[in-house]
Amino acid sequence: MNMININPTIFTTRPTDERLPKETRVYDLLESLGVSYRRVDHDAADTMEDCAAAKAILGVKICKNLLLCNQQKTKFYLLLMSGEKPFVTKEFSKKIGSSRLSFAPAEFMEKFLDITPGSLSVFGLMNDTEGEVTLYIDRDVVADDYFGAHPCINTSTVAISTRELLEKVIPATAHEVHFVELDAPERE
Repeated sequence: MNMININPTIFTTRPTDERLPKETRVYDLLESLGVSYRRVDHDAADTMEDCAAAKAILGVKICKNLLLCNQQKTKFYLLLMSGEKPFVTKEFSKKIGSSRLSFAPAEFMEKFLDITPGSLSVFGLMNDTEGEVTLYIDRDVVADDYFGAHPCINTSTVAISTRELLEKVIPATAHEVHFVELDAPERE
């Protein structure tokens, strides 16, 4: 397994160097809500395996973030789920009472959330001012005290209190949380 390069320093403030506006908006949001955070910077982390180093330093689980849509591309869903669970389209579709879903094309990620593939996170919902995306969270994701995610760019990872995610951050995006319980994989 190739490990990405990661700065082991844990920061508790916004970056002082130049960052993309979409990342800066995340820090603006957190600070405006009084949400404290820990942050690490690293090479681009495109996969769950890449996120392992940030997970180890911050001591938080990093969840999978999937943008899904129906066949007509008229309904969109952001699913936050445990990184240890495989995504089973049929299971999730059934649990939310939808016809079979597929991964949304990248252009919708950019259009609704101002995020590119590999950087998808719950923080992108602050950019979905029209409410095009419905948020689903697997209950396992909120079982821990802290939550880790990219700040709309995959070269940093932030950890915040799960309670503040649910009580401050998500409400500030004007989105409602829909919880779902996804099955753990069966061991053979």
